[in-house]
Order: sequence, then C-alpha cells, then structure tokens
Amino acid sequence: MSRSIQGRRILVTRAPHQATELSHGLRTLGAIPVEVPVLAIAPPENFASLDAALHSLASFHWMVFTSANSVRAFVARALELGLPHLFPSLAIAAIGRSTAAAAQQAGFTVALLPDQAVGESLAAALAPHVHGQRVVLVRASIARDIVPDALLAAGADLALAEAYRNVIPETSIPLLTQAAEQGIDAATFTSSSSVTHLAALATDAAIPFPLVAVPAVSIGPITSATLRQHNWPPAAQATTADIPSLLAAVQSLFPQQ
Repeated sequence: MSRSIQGRRILVTRAPHQATELSHGLRTLGAIPVEVPVLAIAPPENFASLDAALHSLASFHWMVFTSANSVRAFVARALELGLPHLFPSLAIAAIGRSTAAAAQQAGFTVALLPDQAVGESLAAALAPHVHGQRVVLVRASIARDIVPDALLAAGADLALAEAYRNVIPETSIPLLTQAAEQGIDAATFTSSSSVTHLAALATDAAIPFPLVAVPAVSIGPITSATLRQHNWPPAAQATTADIPSLLAAVQSLFPQQ
C-alpha cells in the first residue's frame, strides 16, 4: 500500500513571513501545508540595549546575528532612528545560511559562518577570534545563553542587544482547532520556540499536546531535544538545519511504495 506524501496535511508552524519556502516546498511535493503560525515577531519591551549598540557600532570588532529575524529587526530599528548608513566595517558572524543571506541582503559582509546552524557551533567558531574584542550579540529577548556564556568565557567584551520578541498569535487558536478537526499527518518544527509556543497554543485551544498520533519533524538537534522534553520524540530530523533538509525529512515519513 502506498504511503506517498501526496495529499498529506502537514502542519507548518513558522511565522507568516517565514512560512513561504516551507509551504511552497510541501506543495511541490504534493502535500497540503496547513499553516498555523505559533510565532509572531514583536518589538522588544524596550529598545535600550539595541539603541545603545546602534549608537556605538564603531566601537565593536564583531557583530553576531542569531537569526534572520535579528538582522531584520536590527536594520528596521536603525532606519527608524535615522541611522541607515551606520554600518561600519566590523566583522559579522551569522548562525546559519538563512541568517547570512538576510545579513548580506542588508548590506553586510559575513565573515564567519559555523558548520552547523546551532548556538554551540556558532560559539565554537567564534571563540578563537574574540579574546579582548568588543562583541555585540543581536538576538531575541528570550534566548539560550550558550553563545553569550561561551563568548564571555573566551574573553570577549560582550554587549547584548535585544532586537525582538517571539510572541504567540492569538488568532492562531481557531486555526489550530480547525487543523486538528480536519486532521494532520505530520507537524514540522523549525525552532525550540515553535515547540513551546505550539504547546501553549494547544493548551489555550483545549487540544491535547503532543498532538495525538501526529509524527513530529524537527529541523535539528536542539529542536529535537525540546520535542523530547515535551514527550514528543521526533519521527524524523533534518540532516542540516535548513528548509530543503526539513522537506526531505518530512518526505521520509511517507515513502513511495
């Protein structure tokens, strides 16, 4: 009996502005993307740390971006403050290829890209370069401390710039309810936050979590660890932390027979 991905309903939990590539890829494979955004991007509760970094960029040796969202939020705030050209020649580190692409699109030259798009790899790649250097880390308001702890241990003079917050869209509650009623064949996760936010959204919607009999597909080991912490071991994991590998992992659940 065939288990083709054709016609399978796949939950996409990415924010609306980031869901296009994954949803398009699923449609190309013949699947049906079911978009229930569990993350939305909001400004930080205050801009103090970001504004301080923007006004003193010339004093830094390195700027580190931990997501494409951090790049966009950084540039948007610079424009809002009337500082569109305040991008001095400092070294840029990006956590992964999508973040590097966003940085390059914003006009930065990326000097360092780790082998894997996870905080541990970024920290290990940066550590040999930052002793005695001023480093600004542009990130979400709530984030793991792997990178800042490693940079401080390596002797960096570190400043944190909180550029945005991940929030749960209330409008997604009816979307999740409808998706559950119509059935979901697999759920995709592109970050640990997407797991924790879906758990909160399911609670608000009075839907059991983990989703019953729905295999989870993870973009990488950190997201997989968060799924396990929520008693939802991933059925498949992307080999590299990008959308093409995530699509391949989804497809592996439904081999053509």
